[in-house]
Amino acid sequence: MFCTYYGNDDRLNIGPKGFTGEKYGGATYWDTEAYCLPLYLKTSDPKISRNLLKYRYNHLSKAVENAKLLGFKGALYQMVTFNGVECHNEWEITFEEIHRNAAMVYAIYNYTNYTGDFDYIKQFGMDVMIQISRFWANRVHYHSLKDKYFIHGVTGPNEYENNVNNNWLTNLMCQWVLSYTLEMLNKLNLDNSKWNLTTNEIDKWVDIINKIYLPYDKDLDIFVQHDTFLDKDLKHKDLLSKDERPLNKNWSWDRILRSVYIKQADVLQGIYYLWDKFTKEQITKNFKFYEQFTVHESSLSPCVHSIIAARIDLMDKAYEFYNRTARLDLDNYNNDTDDGLHITSMTGSYLAIVEGFGGMLVRNDIPCFSPKLPQQWNGYEFNINFRDRVLKVKHHKTEVEVQLIKGQALKINLFDKEYLLESNIKIEV
Repeated sequence: MFCTYYGNDDRLNIGPKGFTGEKYGGATYWDTEAYCLPLYLKTSDPKISRNLLKYRYNHLSKAVENAKLLGFKGALYQMVTFNGVECHNEWEITFEEIHRNAAMVYAIYNYTNYTGDFDYIKQFGMDVMIQISRFWANRVHYHSLKDKYFIHGVTGPNEYENNVNNNWLTNLMCQWVLSYTLEMLNKLNLDNSKWNLTTNEIDKWVDIINKIYLPYDKDLDIFVQHDTFLDKDLKHKDLLSKDERPLNKNWSWDRILRSVYIKQADVLQGIYYLWDKFTKEQITKNFKFYEQFTVHESSLSPCVHSIIAARIDLMDKAYEFYNRTARLDLDNYNNDTDDGLHITSMTGSYLAIVEGFGGMLVRNDIPCFSPKLPQQWNGYEFNINFRDRVLKVKHHKTEVEVQLIKGQALKINLFDKEYLLESNIKIEV
């Protein structure tokens, strides 16, 4: 990862294969914001992560042009790009996989929440956030009989479905982007007139936040991936034969698109993004429902499942998916390693340990940990950078220890209890 991106030039970004293969041509996807940035935040100088954000800021005018070409206000960031020009040529992805827009804003949130550098939003980030919010406000449509806002004709992260209505993650992140943008405008006391942001426009955003439709099934008590997902033939993935996997090499696309099978985390991606919005019970029900249909034929999938499984105490599943993300290319799970290694499985291997087994989250400027140990391991340890400090987290059979390796004392949260970390803290488990 550190050979793939040095972070000293904000004109450059990260290709899905790094320098290990020519597939995707080295172009940039939303993988960077969702999967690569979290690793660099925890392991590198914040300037490196800042330059990943600047890359998208530099392309804002092109994103505005991109939205205009499709008849929308605001900005729609490119699905695939080198220099801000859209390079993807499949309409169901290029025009419809618009959840990528939310990943741009989520990356800004992730960066500022982790580093405390809210000056970035003042200088650059809010320009991006406003234009993306305008796109979302223009992309929804209002259903007067149901008094709800819908988003039709989209593709979620699960690219084994196209052109669906009300993809739960897409609608959720539309709501969140509008809410977060307004929150930061108020928190940072920014002047709305800089962006010609009127009271009427803000009122429209608030109305969308309050009335956007988020599909939910009362009987199953789950968030529904999109309007017609539950109409499918809900066959467990274990009923597939080995000869049929991976599906994208053995089934026709007509068959794939009509099936229930999920390429990668979709509803669970939204839960991962906005973890604290949901209860453990909600997360567990949705994990158990969707995992049975998820075939993990994307490198973006196993690490999210590992992280979620660890946090909800499904440790065998967490370990299974950790191995899958760590060994994705070593074992050639998806029969495509000859195209190059998967950068996101590399970042996912790290994140599954730190955010999954280590339980790391940042809440209210405080790094929080709830380390858990897979029964197959004797222990693990990792270092993280956090606001001019270096912390080491260790978990061995009967003990968890957090050490301050470098920097001034800071507050941490360990197993839901707050401590002042001055040198080290040990807890028996």
